[in-house]
Amino acid sequence: MAISLVDRLLKLAIDIQQIPAPTFNEAARSTFVRDRFWDEGLSDVTVDPLGNVFARIPGRGKAPSLVVSAHLDTVFPTNVDLKVVESGKRIKGPGIGDNAVGVAGLFGLLWQLRLCKKVEVISQINKGEYEIIKPLRSTLPGDLWLVANVGEEGLGDLFGMRAVVERFGSEPRAYISLEGLALGQIYHQGLGVQRYRISTRTPGGHSWVDHGQPSAIHELAELVTRLAALPLPSHPRTSLNVGIISGGTSINTIASEAYLDLDLRSEDKQALTNLIREVERLVAESNSGKVKTSLEVVGNRPAGEIHHRHPLVLMAMRALKEAGVEPCLNVGSTDANVPLSQGLPAICIGITTGGGAHTLEEYINTPPVLQGLEQLFQLVQIVFEEN
Repeated sequence: MAISLVDRLLKLAIDIQQIPAPTFNEAARSTFVRDRFWDEGLSDVTVDPLGNVFARIPGRGKAPSLVVSAHLDTVFPTNVDLKVVESGKRIKGPGIGDNAVGVAGLFGLLWQLRLCKKVEVISQINKGEYEIIKPLRSTLPGDLWLVANVGEEGLGDLFGMRAVVERFGSEPRAYISLEGLALGQIYHQGLGVQRYRISTRTPGGHSWVDHGQPSAIHELAELVTRLAALPLPSHPRTSLNVGIISGGTSINTIASEAYLDLDLRSEDKQALTNLIREVERLVAESNSGKVKTSLEVVGNRPAGEIHHRHPLVLMAMRALKEAGVEPCLNVGSTDANVPLSQGLPAICIGITTGGGAHTLEEYINTPPVLQGLEQLFQLVQIVFEEN
């Protein structure tokens, strides 16, 4: 019995999800995707030194290309149990939505194009799990690049996508990034993000013998209290979050070192700048005598946007409506930030819906996958038709 396109995509998504891929350690997943691109008979399949995987579907002409990407990495370390549970119309598993199903969406797009061309299957290997097929001669006027990139999550700071945009520059007609859990959303505005590691050092000592000496942990805790008290505007939406705090040696030692990781975000560049200025002021004020506090930038996700009436946004809205999904324009921190910050047309869209992102309870809803694939297929067709 022939397997449906959606079932095929979901099986691939689980295969991808089962390969650990924390940020900076995506090599195994990169290799898997590269091999699958090879099996699909795509052109110019390569992996760059960072681990980004590229494959090209040749267009019939020399029109500008289109880049469709999805990030390989997850927030989960290699020791996390990646067990998958399929129940009814849900699939649950760490990283299944963010972003295994997004990466699988690259293949879903390829398969849709191939179905449109009715390309003949000429042989099978591995008991039919993988198909080797004739190279796709696309009906599209320009090349379609499929990219599985690294470094989107956490402290990856979009380094994979930065390399992708450096490679292609302004030649593509657009950049489309795929996120598994964002069906219905059109991210056309890149959320500005600034990340710091703030470290505090003191002489330390014994909790009894040296009682009264400053503790790096106590000083850092006081700084956190002052950071949390900073007034944040709700319009434009602005946030501050201490995501990690660590330090100390033992329960009876006055801590000589402690650090925290701080995440700052805002929809507005000036609001983010103002918040950065306040954080830097508080850090400077926390330096006194035996207390030395330093601040290091560990992440800077550039902001950028295209207008909500930009042709690419309108095309994405049209594609979603044709797939039966009501579009919602949004702002977020995605791979699209990089091209948007350089004034290039870019959006981020989703493949399905779900919840629990970045938790062990992460899940996807399976019925909307068909609509997600349909909107992606339609969007690619429309972008090539109308540019």
